[in-house]
Amino acid sequence: MRNPLPTISFIILSFLFTVLLTSTAQVKVLAQNASVVSDSTSNDVVRRIRFSGNKNVKDRTLETLIRTKTNREFLGIPRFTPWYYFWELSNGRFGEDPIYLDRSVVANDMERIRLYYESLGYLRVNVDTTIVEYKTDKVEVSFIVTEGTPSKIETISYKGLPFFATLEKRIDFMRDSPLTRDRINDSTYTVNRQYNTQELGSEQQRIINFLKNNGYASIQKDSVIALVQTQQQDSTFLDVQFRINPGKVFRFGDVHISLADGTPPDNYTQIDTVSSDQEVIDTTRIFLKKEPAAQTKFSLLTDQILFKPGDVYNHELYLNTIREYQNLGMLFIRRFGQNQEGSQPDFSQSSIPTYLDLQSLTKHSIGAEIFGMKRYGFGTGLGVDYTNNNAFGKAENFSLSANVSFEFVSKSVLEEIADTSTQSSIFRSYELRGDYTVPRLNFPFAFLDNTRFFTSGLTRYSLSYSRSDQLFFDINSDVQFNLRYEVQHNPRFSSFLDLIELDIVDPSPTDEFINNLRNDFGSGTSGDSTTADPIELTRILEDFRPQISSVIRYTFRNQNTDLIKRNRGYFSEYSISTGGNIPYIVDKYVVTPDTLEQNLPSLFKVSENELSYSRYIKATADYRKYIPISNSAVFAWRLYGGIAQPYGSSTTIPLNRRFFAGGSNDIRGWGPFQLGPGSIKSEDVRINGGEIKLAAFTEARQIFIRDVIGANWHAAWYVDAGNIWYGPKNDAADDEELEDGRFKFNDFYNQIAVGTGLGLRLDWEYIVARFDFTFRAHDLEAGWFNNKKLYFSFGIGHSF
Repeated sequence: MRNPLPTISFIILSFLFTVLLTSTAQVKVLAQNASVVSDSTSNDVVRRIRFSGNKNVKDRTLETLIRTKTNREFLGIPRFTPWYYFWELSNGRFGEDPIYLDRSVVANDMERIRLYYESLGYLRVNVDTTIVEYKTDKVEVSFIVTEGTPSKIETISYKGLPFFATLEKRIDFMRDSPLTRDRINDSTYTVNRQYNTQELGSEQQRIINFLKNNGYASIQKDSVIALVQTQQQDSTFLDVQFRINPGKVFRFGDVHISLADGTPPDNYTQIDTVSSDQEVIDTTRIFLKKEPAAQTKFSLLTDQILFKPGDVYNHELYLNTIREYQNLGMLFIRRFGQNQEGSQPDFSQSSIPTYLDLQSLTKHSIGAEIFGMKRYGFGTGLGVDYTNNNAFGKAENFSLSANVSFEFVSKSVLEEIADTSTQSSIFRSYELRGDYTVPRLNFPFAFLDNTRFFTSGLTRYSLSYSRSDQLFFDINSDVQFNLRYEVQHNPRFSSFLDLIELDIVDPSPTDEFINNLRNDFGSGTSGDSTTADPIELTRILEDFRPQISSVIRYTFRNQNTDLIKRNRGYFSEYSISTGGNIPYIVDKYVVTPDTLEQNLPSLFKVSENELSYSRYIKATADYRKYIPISNSAVFAWRLYGGIAQPYGSSTTIPLNRRFFAGGSNDIRGWGPFQLGPGSIKSEDVRINGGEIKLAAFTEARQIFIRDVIGANWHAAWYVDAGNIWYGPKNDAADDEELEDGRFKFNDFYNQIAVGTGLGLRLDWEYIVARFDFTFRAHDLEAGWFNNKKLYFSFGIGHSF
């Protein structure tokens, strides 16, 4: 076979060169536009920027503060500015215009650096600059920082903080501050930490939020002032006092809600007023009006109100009420506020009313899409969906979708799992799915709905039927029912509980897999009596019996990142589940009382065979970290671990509940399902999937071209490592050959597959297209750096 690397390398280099020229032309236009508004006071070109003396602040942080810049650097390489070089070589005909020195900008930069240092507690900082012409018309700008000794806050006190019904509430609030330590008196605490303007600003906002949530609705930023005083004995030690003017206590007033159907003019003919003691206090009311075409029940509108009109004002409850309406999904808020005419409340009254102007969305919608895909080869598909929004008048959402896809799988891919030659194939898959969703927690968790940390609850019922072709096995039918509860506790924390997940799967081995069995066990695998090892063959084919599984799963998610850009923060997800208990109970107490058969009769005649099941417990942990390393570069890493352990009389877990490895979103360089278990070759795999998975991923991404065809272009270098293994209780892998797939503490690290390569990311505002070119650094068959083949993968979104 001809080595494809030179051709691929030539294509990549040609592509990048074309992009570079295109970007250069665009940069020229942008630079010319910028030069029109620039008022440079020098003909010197800024080629270098240095910082010195900044022992406690990184250069990268200071670079974000200043406006003095050099020309754009390619791949973040210092002073490598090809667009400027093109400008020089072409005598200014194309490329990027040079960035000239502007001394007024440098002076402003010095002030920015000084203010930033002062915000960190370096109140006696001094910032100077030197400008050196190291070549004709080429200068280096150096910012020289003398940091000085940082100031420390020794004590903090609160003056004007109101008293509440209990003294403990006031004391607990001051004690809970991240700044306070030991208590000196009723309102003063020790701090003993470095002065930081941002921390003091956060404390100011904490005071405002606390008072707003306890009735003091009129409090503003200028109502809470921090006074800083230096101590006479040592000017580097500071005392801070927060002086608070809280104003008066307010209560919630009347609530006015209107719901339009979206067809002008608004004609509210359905009107109601709520005045029951369960919903309001004293003489306050909830006034409701809506148009009949909105097809919404009044009870839905009142159920979203988390406060009682007439109660003490709580700003957190007010904002969470607004979010409740936003999360319904069947309407949008045209206007909300606490004043009928203006945006600011009228604080001359003792109560604050609430006004909500809502509009319902389209009830029925039908959509269709054509999509591309890549698992084992390239394919395409078609999807159609129907949505009934607000099905029964209480924000219920019903959706019905169908999709079908076709994927061309080449002969070379199929030969990786076959002992004999084979032909290319078309993999087909389709799915029918129905979802019914309500924006609240239903039984048995209805009592938690709209409590403090459960204000965004969701109950989802789904039923699906699908079939798909795979490399080692086909899913002839997969019928699944799921009852899921979803809660977003706050912007970071979410919980998902799959209370009932029933799955009936009918798999069958592929022809290539059957051919391998014939080669290993004899022609008896197709029906005659010449099977070499019938016991081992029975164990293997047991995997492909129709199966039923039930799962109860809890998942906790903690995220502080943009799920599209993934350029900062972190993402973590942890889950624990147990499976097979419902079939076990039915088997033992219903079908055959007091007798455990380990299988059930086929339900709904999905299969003529009995349904096997297994009981198991499964846990996974997934942590991802995104570290900005420059203004245009990110270093990301991910750790993943999972284990599934059968218990009772079960020795394996269901086929569709096992771990698999490989694919564009997993360990790149291997196709889906093509890696592991252990060091077993793909064509020798007899028991698919594993009970243990370990994986680690790193990726460095650097923007090297901005805003070309509307996207930022990232270059990426990545390393993926990991594998799957059979668990210790899996007795289906007893022979010596399959023993290579079992997890062993003294050998598993030798079975870690490693893929590494370069990639390209096209980053639009709401979507990321990913192209990866991977080498198998550690191919478990060929060893370290012995596989020279290049593996291409495509994906939508960052791989992690």
